[in-house]
Amino acid sequence: MTKRTFHVWRGGGEGDLAEYEVEVNEGEVVLDVLHRLQATQTPDLAVRWNCKAGKCGSCSVEINGRPRLACMARMSTFQPDESITVTPMRTFPVIRDLVCDVSFNYQKAREIPSFTPPEGSEPGDFRMAQADVQRSQEFRKCIECFLCQDVCHVIRDHEENKEAFSGPRFLMRAAELELHPEDAADRRKISQEEFGLGYCNITKCCTEVCPENIKITDNALIPLKERVADRQYDPLVWLGSKIGLRKGADTPLPPNTRTPSSAPEQ
Repeated sequence: MTKRTFHVWRGGGEGDLAEYEVEVNEGEVVLDVLHRLQATQTPDLAVRWNCKAGKCGSCSVEINGRPRLACMARMSTFQPDESITVTPMRTFPVIRDLVCDVSFNYQKAREIPSFTPPEGSEPGDFRMAQADVQRSQEFRKCIECFLCQDVCHVIRDHEENKEAFSGPRFLMRAAELELHPEDAADRRKISQEEFGLGYCNITKCCTEVCPENIKITDNALIPLKERVADRQYDPLVWLGSKIGLRKGADTPLPPNTRTPSSAPEQ
């Protein structure tokens, strides 16, 4: 057991960092140390957690400035003489200490139209290629830790963008449904105009912090951008719509009309 220096955010939005010397055992993670702080020095420390297995997404914080799950940040990854700074997610309002109000994300989730099967189809009628199944399975691994939302500079650095921008987690949800071969809704226009897809400049910061290693940028955001560009800017689509040969940017596609897309990156 060794002593380590922790700087932990205390208070609300106007709080400050408090310094603690705390004992650390071999094999522990940051969440273990926060629990020891609660047990031995500061019982009123507020920290959200549940499974301690990297599957519930509850213990999202920023550790030395990087959005991470406290239960997945092993103490052995830090230098022996390195102090550890634990702060709440910067993008969301702080309730107290390390607990944030993430209701913004649930509001955005409600704005995504649900799965829309073709009219008249029955559950047993669905037939999907394995590549399409694998694509949806990758996106479904999301544990909604909201680390991707936290690190996205579009809303992290610009509070005014929150109304018009859904963030990578929910653009990924829109992409999941748009890429689904049995979803009849055309989600390209609302992704651009209501969910703020154009704000995303594909820096891949969301992919870098995802604890489930979902390739959010490569497999969701870029394919969705490509489909929006095909609909909005492809001159052949525009010309075809004018002469009546193709459905254009302002004409909804019929159910189950889909642009071919590649299998997800492995």
